[in-house]
Formats: sequence, C-alpha cells, structure tokens
Amino acid sequence: MTTLKTLDDLLHEHLSDLYDAETQILDALPLMAKQATAPVLRAAFEKHLEETKVQRATLDDIFADLGKKPADHRCKAMEGILREGQDFMKEKADPEVMDAGLIAAAQRVEHYEMAGYGCVRTWAKQLGMNSIAERLQKILDQEGETDHNLTKIAEKTINRRAVGE
Repeated sequence: MTTLKTLDDLLHEHLSDLYDAETQILDALPLMAKQATAPVLRAAFEKHLEETKVQRATLDDIFADLGKKPADHRCKAMEGILREGQDFMKEKADPEVMDAGLIAAAQRVEHYEMAGYGCVRTWAKQLGMNSIAERLQKILDQEGETDHNLTKIAEKTINRRAVGE
C-alpha cells in the first residue's frame, strides 16, 4: 500500500487509476461496438475508442512531464463497472433493449471518468501544473461530450425503439 503524504502523491495515485481505467476501456469498447445493433450507437462507441486511445497517450505525456510512470495499479471501480456491462451483454434482450442497456453501461463509465478527471484537474491547478490541468480539462470535456452524445442517441432513437414508439 502506498503512503500518500502530499497532494502530489494523491495526484499520481489518481492519475494511475485513470490510466488503468482507460486501458480497461480500450479493451471493452470494441466489444460494446460489436454488440450494438444501431449503427449510430456503434459509430459512437468506435469514435470514443479513438478518443480513448488519444486520452491514454495524453496521460503518458503527463506522466513523462511529471517524471513518473503510472503506478502498478488496478482500477477496481472500472473493473466492476465494466464487469456489470459484460454481464449485461450476456443477457437475452431484444436489440433495442440491448442498445439501451449498452448506453446505460457506457454512461456509468463516463460518469466515473468525469469524476476522476475533475478531481485530478483541480489538484493539478492547485499544484500550479497549469499545462497538465489544461490537458486534463480537455479529456474531461471529451468525456462530458461523449456522455451528452449518448444521452441524445438514447432519447432520440434507442429508448423510443425500446418502448415500441
């Protein structure tokens, strides 16, 4: 167990958590895209996969700027969120209902990421790491945009189909 004595220590710990979360998401998104039946949803997952690759590369750059490497750390929260999504994908569901459930699973992921990126962005600002804070804000903005896009897809098409409209 790591001893956390400073905000810098906490920042490193949480950046490591987010790095592992992004790595896990890179494995999960192709499966979610494959499971999605609505082309618009599949495209959203594929777009976010590409964004996630860039986000993880940005985290690599941030660690390099800090002169550190990600801690050998497993993000257990993301592991659990993704396991729930995987369990859902094994369910027998009508295609529209499956897509609605996939959106819900993806939004749980996005909300976890937004909480994490909001914290590390704030800590980086407080530590005077303005360049790092700006890059973390950009990731936070992308996560929020993905969440809003998923909501629009759900409300305009997927959920309506799932209830038979």
